Amino acid sequence: MVDRFAVDWTTAGLDAATTGLLEFAEKLTDECAAVGKDDIEVLRSHGFDDQGISSCVQVVAYFNYINRIAEGLGVAMEDWIEDNGRPKRV
Repeated sequence: MVDRFAVDWTTAGLDAATTGLLEFAEKLTDECAAVGKDDIEVLRSHGFDDQGISSCVQVVAYFNYINRIAEGLGVAMEDWIEDNGRPKRV
């Protein structure tokens, strides 16, 4: 499942709650201005409470922030990481 997830999480056979959370995270990353109450309600319908939703938003926002800092400064990817984000095999 990890390999399927790494290639394309949308076809990895994840449960509905996880898929909903990842769809939200993707929207927050790609279209943050379009995120609204309906998106939060979808998460609630999957069983996420305020704390879980807040944690999701904070983690996604932090990763987006750090990635933009690294990209903006031209930081090279570590040499132990493949282009697909997986560790290189030694």
